[in-house]
Amino acid sequence: MAEKTIVVVGAGPGLGAAVGRRFAREGLVACLVRRSQEELDPLCATIASQGGRARGFALDANDEARVEALFDRIEREIGPVEVAVHNVGRLVVGPVVEMTASQYEGAWRDGCLSGFYVGRAAARRMVGRGHGTIIFTGATASLRGKAGMAAFAGAKFALRALAQAMARELGPQGVHVAHVVVDGVINTAAVRELFPDFVAKLGPQGMLSPEEIAETYWAIHRQPKSAWTHELDLRPHVEAW
Repeated sequence: MAEKTIVVVGAGPGLGAAVGRRFAREGLVACLVRRSQEELDPLCATIASQGGRARGFALDANDEARVEALFDRIEREIGPVEVAVHNVGRLVVGPVVEMTASQYEGAWRDGCLSGFYVGRAAARRMVGRGHGTIIFTGATASLRGKAGMAAFAGAKFALRALAQAMARELGPQGVHVAHVVVDGVINTAAVRELFPDFVAKLGPQGMLSPEEIAETYWAIHRQPKSAWTHELDLRPHVEAW
């Protein structure tokens, strides 16, 4: 019997991993996608040790053909994609006058174009079934640009527009498209290691918990059709906004 799956593209050790673990607890097979297979294997093992099921797939989400092939493979070998999460972005920071076209384009490809590939692949399979959930992870930069953030904000603005257009197009066909603005620093091991002074200043309540964000993603997926959310924002209670 085919199993329902969630595809998490950008299954890093923070939010992506937390989303995979949360949905696996509900019985979905977590199909975890990032560039490195070596980094996926420990996460799959952790989910299995907790009673869930997971598969890891090494993939560059900027490769259109490989994204389509991945969705075909998952539906053929595991089961229908019930949920797709795009959790990819490249944080390019610097003055516009010093930024190269390659840097700007790279941020857009990672942060937006890959979202189109993933969202389209999911939608193509969900529309025929009349149900499914597609969630895009946004950021503060989805709503406003600031000095030094032209590339990142440009990509995130574009991803937000894509999500809006998809929600309006696919909602009447039964597919729920949501965009989550993550407004703040996510509490991850990498952040704690790279910015210890900053983390000490914020404290644990000043950062977003990956597990709590994942809980919100699960709640979005569980919403009845009569009360769907398209966009919501999440931030620590002390975050200035």
